[in-house]
Order: sequence, then structure tokens, then C-alpha cells
Amino acid sequence: MKVIDKSLLDAVSAEARQSVRLRMNYNFHRSLDEKCHRFLNAMEVGTVVPIHHHVTKDETFIVLRGRVRVNIYNDQGEVTESEELSVAEGRYGVDIPRNTWHAVECLEPGSVIFEVKEGPFVPHEQDGILTIQKP
Repeated sequence: MKVIDKSLLDAVSAEARQSVRLRMNYNFHRSLDEKCHRFLNAMEVGTVVPIHHHVTKDETFIVLRGRVRVNIYNDQGEVTESEELSVAEGRYGVDIPRNTWHAVECLEPGSVIFEVKEGPFVPHEQDGILTIQKP
């Protein structure tokens, strides 16, 4: 049994602060081939998570610490929904349907979310990342 406690969140957050991406995963699944992926995603302000979607996979985010914004986009890259998640404000998570463009923005240092989605892991191909043409 692995306990999800302050010590674990602090350790993963420390790794996120040292990462070039300013975020770090802690996987509970043993293999990228497993059918269910469960992991912590520790984030720092300034991390860049590109707008992406999972064509065949639903995804759930639950904030354990800090504050994040989850945006939903249309095919043109325009925000159609935006939710700020924060334990302090009683807004804990979102469930994102498959094939929905989305991104997560860290709003507070030391934020950690718990993510669940179907496996196995498949690296995003070009059509899994939304590229927005700037004028």
C-alpha cells in the first residue's frame, strides 16, 4: 500500500521545481502498458502543458493541493470552458470526456493533482496536440 500524504506530495513537488518542465509525475501504475494509469502530477507556476486530447480516453483530474485552471478548447483553439480547481475553495476536480481538447495551467506553487486515465500510454502524435496559428 502506498500512502498519499504530505511527505509524498512534498517530494514530488521538489522534483517538479528541479525539472525543466516545472512538473513531475509520480506513477502508481507499474508499467506504461497497464490498462489504468493513476498518477500524481506536481506542477509549478510557469509549466507548459500543450493543448491536447485523447481520442479514445476519458481523463479525470482531482486537485490534492494548490490551485490549477483546466481549460477546454474547440478545434480552433478557443477556450469554450474554464474551471479553476482549489481544495480551499471546494472545487476539487473535473472529468474530461474523450476527444476533448484540454490543458491544465498551474496557478499556485506546489500544486499537485491526481490523474486517472485509460492505458496503455501512447505518445501524442502530431494530431494529438493542437497547434494554433498566430496572426
